[in-house]
Amino acid sequence: MGLYIDRGNKQFQDILRSDFVDKTGVINLLNRSIDTENRFVCVSRPRRFGKTIAANMIYTYYDRTSNAKELFDNFEIAKSKDYETFLNKYPTIYIDLNYFSYIDRNIVVREFQKIVIADLKQLYPNLTETEYLMPAFAEINKHTGDRFVLLIDEWDSWIRDVDKQVQEEYLNFLRSLFKSNNAKDIFALVYMTGILPIIKYETQSALNNFREYSVLEPGQTAKYYGFTKDEVKTLCKKNGMIFSLMEHAYDGYIIGTERSMFNPTSVMLSILYGDYKNRWGKSASYATIERYIKIDTLNVRKRIVKMLEGKSVYVQIASFRNDMKHIVNCDDVLTLLAHLGYLSYDPETSQVNIPNTEVSEEFKNSLRNCGWGGLSKALGQSYDLLMATIEGDKQFVAEAMEEYHREATSFIEYNDENSLACAIMIAYYSAKSYYEIFREFPTGKGYADMVFLPLPNTQFPAIVVELKYDKTAYGAIAQIKDKKYPERLKKFSKQIVLAGINYDKVSKAHEVEIETVDGEGM
Repeated sequence: MGLYIDRGNKQFQDILRSDFVDKTGVINLLNRSIDTENRFVCVSRPRRFGKTIAANMIYTYYDRTSNAKELFDNFEIAKSKDYETFLNKYPTIYIDLNYFSYIDRNIVVREFQKIVIADLKQLYPNLTETEYLMPAFAEINKHTGDRFVLLIDEWDSWIRDVDKQVQEEYLNFLRSLFKSNNAKDIFALVYMTGILPIIKYETQSALNNFREYSVLEPGQTAKYYGFTKDEVKTLCKKNGMIFSLMEHAYDGYIIGTERSMFNPTSVMLSILYGDYKNRWGKSASYATIERYIKIDTLNVRKRIVKMLEGKSVYVQIASFRNDMKHIVNCDDVLTLLAHLGYLSYDPETSQVNIPNTEVSEEFKNSLRNCGWGGLSKALGQSYDLLMATIEGDKQFVAEAMEEYHREATSFIEYNDENSLACAIMIAYYSAKSYYEIFREFPTGKGYADMVFLPLPNTQFPAIVVELKYDKTAYGAIAQIKDKKYPERLKKFSKQIVLAGINYDKVSKAHEVEIETVDGEGM
């Protein structure tokens, strides 16, 4: 047994000891690619979307030493007609490039080859001494007939953000492996996975013989990226979790034809810890957002503000070079953030949005530190505003609304009426962690301008907000009562906060009235 080849099935057995969501069907897609022109495959996906678990699963299936039939017999792949044809039939190499992070990147390609060749020599002791990996593979294939399955995890970790020389050396190394004349004789299948697709020069992939799948263009692999609603419902039922809270926190990704996908790592951590908190910061940093939103600042700012309001924005993904070093405009920024999992991309509309409250928290944390004036302040004080509303502090709410609305009109291209509603969505941004927020909510005898429905297991009251222009805040409260807006909300909360906000278009002043009425609760 080597470090990288013929490792057995221990890693996958460890995975199966916890809640395992069956994504083995992706192996069937790979089986169709073996020994075809499509044998070189790159599947990129965001952090925390199961790259390494999938790679270990795939490794265990193909590895000739894994004896994995009993491990897979009850999963989706076992239904395939080719299930046993390829099961444990290949010398399989698994390389996680994060293992080599300690090596100086200027010599990493040389050292990487040295380490893997040493591993091969343990299994093929007659292998001729060489510094280069491809001749070693070719010699093994010639003398033994062995053909390899090669898996490279975090394939892009060496080139995401490095100078051109290091990047070129690494890509040339990959070309020497996969674009040589005898690559098809040596490799039955190559599976690379990482965060980004293969880097592009002009409009062409640097490894154009690879078939690529990404979170933006997943093709048939779409359902194997995240967890579906049914899968999460099953996990919640098994572990005594509340599905609606799981959905609110971690759902919202559109991946190809799959219109509702959950972040899998967040779901599993939620089950482990028994809560629904933001887990993103445990494995990623909002500094990532902060760094890139400072590029093409004006356009990025306008689009992010729209997404903070809950809207989607158009993005042109074609110009992105799959490279963190060449981010030059707003479209590149938003495309990168979608690849990283901070945004969800809808291929039907070519739009992106912030998918859920977990990611919303990351944006809030990042924007608080990026120097965006009143917007940064609004996000930073959002929780205080929510509490002031609940506690009936009319003066605090009025002053805050005036400041947020003034800031909003500086970068939102709407008329006055819409800009107030947009400012309120941003001002109450922290409320997303505790509420489902609706605009134009049907209740009573009409539609309330905004309704905040508390999530299960939260102690916050429901909130109804009515907006007026050049009228009075008292008139807004009167309308709420007259049209019986609270009636439909009583079952959601023991108390209902009524907030009337009037905007004077001439003086730009805001008047606020707040009352609290009884509800019934659940």
